[in-house]
Amino acid sequence: MSTPDGTRAARNRDAGRRAGGWRVVVLKGGRSLERQVSLKSAARVEDALERLGHEVVAIDVGADLVGMLSDAQPDVAFVALHGRDGEDGTVQELLEVMGIPYTGSGVSACIRAADKVLAKHAMRDRGLPTPDFYAFNETAFKELGAAQALPAIEQRLQFPIVVKPARQGSALGIKFARTPDDVPAALVAAFSYDRKVLLERHVTGRELAVSIIEQDGRAGSLPIVEAVPVQEDFYDFEARYEIGRTRFECPAALAGEAAARAGELALEVYRLLGCSGFARVDMMLEEASGELYVLEANPIPGLTETSLLPQAAEAAGIGFDELIDRILAAAHER
Repeated sequence: MSTPDGTRAARNRDAGRRAGGWRVVVLKGGRSLERQVSLKSAARVEDALERLGHEVVAIDVGADLVGMLSDAQPDVAFVALHGRDGEDGTVQELLEVMGIPYTGSGVSACIRAADKVLAKHAMRDRGLPTPDFYAFNETAFKELGAAQALPAIEQRLQFPIVVKPARQGSALGIKFARTPDDVPAALVAAFSYDRKVLLERHVTGRELAVSIIEQDGRAGSLPIVEAVPVQEDFYDFEARYEIGRTRFECPAALAGEAAARAGELALEVYRLLGCSGFARVDMMLEEASGELYVLEANPIPGLTETSLLPQAAEAAGIGFDELIDRILAAAHER
């Protein structure tokens, strides 16, 4: 934004904020399989922005997005999209082309975080703990005979293993393979969501979520949320979003040293991937060893009533409206 037009636009945004509010477009919905989660997140965001005194223009993202953004002439875009197009850098790239500031991480961070395989390779290269894994695309199975390598992979990872699509969020498409006989069906399910799949060692233990939020350009971790499935042993999409299927404990009942390490590890991952504004890092605390293992980073975590970031913020004394205000302010500062 070093051009005269960009400078003028920045001054106009500052003046708008001083006058009481900005014109904010909330990008939501889209064509992702996480569309319904996005719509729920966006509805809460829109209400909060209006309470904060901003002018809200809601856009259900589709083929007419560029035209709608041009018509809206927003001061800033609040990205409430999840999954395809929203978290993978696609809409972020478009917003940058149009010179519109936006919430959350930039293009490159979204690309890295949205692809679990890229993120895990980056973590492993940096020496950060993540469960052992192997990843294959459809070509490897259809044309290179990767299926014949499955026995060796299964032996190295040991059962049970987790099979998941590389680029889906909200636990979509994740399957738990307890035996070799479970693997083919799990692969079919994962490939129905993405052309690349991840086979990962299952870590038995406690599932933790560490949310990160920035204020005045500094990132800090929020109280840790532990997800405890009710009468189930695996945290899938339904368990995550249907009220009553999962119990959430925040702050998680962790020893001080473990909690501090989880917060530090989440910040290391956040910085490694280049995230900004806010994010959530999911990890496991292994029961047998007491070690932490990072599963993934989410550059645009959900903001629904059952989402983990708002729960963590609430535990830190940050109400939902203040959380949204901080996210918006971070976008402006960047």
